Amino acid sequence: MAYEVKGVVARSKGAPVSIETILVPDPGPGEAVVDVAACGVCHTDLHYREGGINDDFPFLLGHEAAGTVAAVGEGVTNVAVGDFVVLNWRAVCGQCRACLKGEPQYCFATHNAAQKMTLADGTELSAALGIGAFVEKTLVHSGQCTKVDPQAPATAAGLLGCGVMAGVGAAINTGAVRRGESVAVFGCGGVGDAAIAGARLAGATTIVAVDLDDRKLEWARRFGATHTVNSSQTDAVEAIKAVTNGFGVDVAIDAVGHPKVFEQAFYARDLAGRVVLVGVPTPDMQLTLPMIELFGRGGALKSSWYGDCLPSRDFPLLVDLYLQGRFPLDDFVSETIGLDAVETAFEKMHAGDVLRSVVVF
Repeated sequence: MAYEVKGVVARSKGAPVSIETILVPDPGPGEAVVDVAACGVCHTDLHYREGGINDDFPFLLGHEAAGTVAAVGEGVTNVAVGDFVVLNWRAVCGQCRACLKGEPQYCFATHNAAQKMTLADGTELSAALGIGAFVEKTLVHSGQCTKVDPQAPATAAGLLGCGVMAGVGAAINTGAVRRGESVAVFGCGGVGDAAIAGARLAGATTIVAVDLDDRKLEWARRFGATHTVNSSQTDAVEAIKAVTNGFGVDVAIDAVGHPKVFEQAFYARDLAGRVVLVGVPTPDMQLTLPMIELFGRGGALKSSWYGDCLPSRDFPLLVDLYLQGRFPLDDFVSETIGLDAVETAFEKMHAGDVLRSVVVF
């Protein structure tokens, strides 16, 4: 028998979201139903509403969530009813070419639930990132459930499901920041600040935050930035070189996803330095770099997919660090809201007024 719950739906491109009755089926083989406790409002959800991901409307939005397993389908062994879980959108298959060569963090065939959630009239919903968590209960593949310590509040733990993990992973997993290294992070929203926190966790001694907004630069200092640069007033590349003895940083992280920002990151790194792109560009953006500079500067240019994370490894680790007081998940939560405030939260996020609004149930 289907569960009847309330959720946030984007019915058409650019239209305000609405609260709708959602029918959630009983879990089938390999699936789980999760009682959602909290879900962060992520920029990706706004991309879905604006048609920036695809046009498979209507969308059930929300994906950055934590909650409790309410039911499991046949064959599920990784989680059980009552487990506290963070939802993830990389449920590794174990069989694709990435998994078989020992790199499951790049899994090319991640699992989603086979069944669809629907509106009350039977219209099938496209769940954002295969999750759809602005809803009281959601149906996911069991591999999208990562069990973590239930002592962590859902408002904090759920943020690992997307933005925070993307930023931390960009620094630690993709950028491979090492103790004593220098790092610059361009863009100090939720993902950028998580990259700063990750760089500090990894032992970076110089962490330069770059943004156009002085408010965001103040937030960046809370997460571990040792220097800040307002690039609307100062040449960011020259400012970064000034605090690194003229050399540039070991790792430069673009958390914006814009060609001009990437170019700044490219020139702000030291010889043999690493550039990491974790900000999401639009499909029309183009990048032009002199090949001699690409060759002559050496190092690596990398894209970071979901922080190159492995949820089963990284989520429990970061929750443990949070509970030990060593990772500031609570500081990412700007406000808690109800389902009816998601549209307003999009406006605040677009204006740069919040790091994360978090829906609580």
